[in-house]
Amino acid sequence: MARVKPADEPDQRAAASRLAPVPGIHPDTPREGRRRVVVEHVTPEIEGGRYPIKRVTGERVVVEADAFADGHDDVAVELRWRREDEREWTEAPMAPLGNDRWRGAFTVEELGRYRYTLRAWIDRFASWHHGLVKKVDAGQDVAVDLLIGADLVERAVARGRGRDRQRLRAAAGAMREGSDQSLVGKLLGAAREEVRTRAIEAALDPKTVEAMARCPDRRFATGYERELTVWVEPERARSGAWYELFPRSTGEGTEHGTLATTATRALPYVARLGFDVLYLPPVHPIGTTHRKGRNNNPEGEPDAPGSPWAIGGEDGGHTAVHPELGTLEDFDRLVAEAGRLGIDVALDVAFQVSPDHPWAREHPEWFRHRPDGSIQYAENPPKRYEDIYPLDFETEDWRGLWAALRGVFEFWIGHGVTIFRVDNPHTKSLAFWEWCIDSLKREHPELIFLSEAFTRPRLMERLAKLGFTQSYTYFAWRTQKQELIDYFTELTRTEVREYLRPNLWPNTPDILTEQLQTGGRAAFMHRLILATTLGASYGIYGPAFELMEHVPIRPGAEEYQNSEKYEIRDWDLDSSHSLAKLVARMNEIRREHPALHRNDTLRFHPTDNDHILAYSKRSEDGEDAVLVIANLHPVARQRGFVHLWLADIGIAEYDRPFQVHDLLTGARYVWQGSSAYVDLDPDKLPAHVLHVRPHVRDERDFETYR
Repeated sequence: MARVKPADEPDQRAAASRLAPVPGIHPDTPREGRRRVVVEHVTPEIEGGRYPIKRVTGERVVVEADAFADGHDDVAVELRWRREDEREWTEAPMAPLGNDRWRGAFTVEELGRYRYTLRAWIDRFASWHHGLVKKVDAGQDVAVDLLIGADLVERAVARGRGRDRQRLRAAAGAMREGSDQSLVGKLLGAAREEVRTRAIEAALDPKTVEAMARCPDRRFATGYERELTVWVEPERARSGAWYELFPRSTGEGTEHGTLATTATRALPYVARLGFDVLYLPPVHPIGTTHRKGRNNNPEGEPDAPGSPWAIGGEDGGHTAVHPELGTLEDFDRLVAEAGRLGIDVALDVAFQVSPDHPWAREHPEWFRHRPDGSIQYAENPPKRYEDIYPLDFETEDWRGLWAALRGVFEFWIGHGVTIFRVDNPHTKSLAFWEWCIDSLKREHPELIFLSEAFTRPRLMERLAKLGFTQSYTYFAWRTQKQELIDYFTELTRTEVREYLRPNLWPNTPDILTEQLQTGGRAAFMHRLILATTLGASYGIYGPAFELMEHVPIRPGAEEYQNSEKYEIRDWDLDSSHSLAKLVARMNEIRREHPALHRNDTLRFHPTDNDHILAYSKRSEDGEDAVLVIANLHPVARQRGFVHLWLADIGIAEYDRPFQVHDLLTGARYVWQGSSAYVDLDPDKLPAHVLHVRPHVRDERDFETYR
């Protein structure tokens, strides 16, 4: 691996450029027609390089490409990369995979953007070297071949540095000496053979070959036509456990909670459960015009607290704190205390306004108007949201609107927020998001943006491509075995994995699925286990989740009865029926097992029961493997065989026993071979979460755990 100056790089556009008309030369003749290598089918590459792939610090970028040329000459291919703000490239050779496919990799160490590309050329020395080996093995006279090789090596001396130049100069001298017929002819048998042997040894010496590889002749190299991009983000972008709560429900009883009570009462609870991110719904002033009452009643009660998503009032808009929650200083103290506990605070950003928002008065041009001149409120027919106005991204003053919205992010970044959950981004301009996120992350590369867009797949994917760090998914509605396999195979085994990072939520304030409504305690348990292990990032809306809130506002609806969106709730965090202990244990397992910090190693294993789902993950170094076997049926006990892909759980020898340790119950089992029998009772625990130990150390292990 080496770093090179930009001046050493061949002009990658030269192959496409044309000469000015010259007598006797056709005007369409390429400027350089001696570039014989073709480079194509590079991966990863998103839409021809239009969008970046995503990685986190310390992660590898594995690049593959097809590279080939006419004829039988050897081809050399190198991978090149640099930070976007650097001029020098780092380069390293790519390895052949067979059938003209090549692979290379580099590690991204710092936040921000990296560029990568590759180039390939005819490797004349390697071609000559392979031919020489065959001729020597066949006992042929190689005097002429040594002369050709000496010429190639001597030319490389000028491109070499330090010891490489000395080594190549000596090798070329030996090769010329062995090919000098007049000199060799004067020597007697043993001496003559010694000279030729020394020449061949110099030519075939691995150190000579290595030195030549470091001094390639790239005069006619083909550079890939594009520089591709990697966005490098913090580790939290790949893996994390999120907990959503409403600060106003952290007071005593039904008293209005504050940011201060969130810090003193809720934060220690969230820390005990082991979450990395505390996600707060909007903390801004709430409008009073058309304020909604309990259960989304359009005729709100006089004391109704309103929906936090109806943003803005006489106390300010998106850069103010709701007075009943406290002050900006209280918010700063909450962020600081969360940081002390190792928790990041994520803030909801919802770009919509209450009729009382200052923007509605100061910038009426940012909204659509009805024929009577009034501002059009939000609708999703037949639903009507009279308490909020959507923004008009086709306004004549779109530049002013864009600047104001970007300023909201800048304001909260100034108060220590680096993680944003964005409400309904699919209903806002895609061009705006691409510009806004890109410009913010160039200044603040540590930022993380979670897209809350339960919409059409292509639109969700586009939001991920243009900059959103993570995405909500359809996980909540994928309940059947084959549904889960198909969906997570798409997320982790196709190109989608390069740019869309899933964040799995079994519930949200807007989503109470039928399975959670009817499946009882077992449904909540198995959805938690699936979310925490299928995804490197997951979240729950609590305390509704661990207290198993499951009553809908009406049959067939996914909205909660007595939704916390419209009223203050008094949650019994000490309830004996709470799933808090299981939540805490699953988060502890996630912290202890790096296999669960990634998605790209997810593998599904066949089972002979349609209600039993089996899958595994391994860490990048292969040292940690976790196998999950879950009963998807919320009521009935399920039994059956799991048929393991042993290599995917780190078991190399089919006939050797290995141990699995159930991380939920503490039980240990010794298995052998690729089939294992399981019996899962949802009334007890609906899943095994198994740490795989590749080898049983001795007979005592076998006796203990058999």
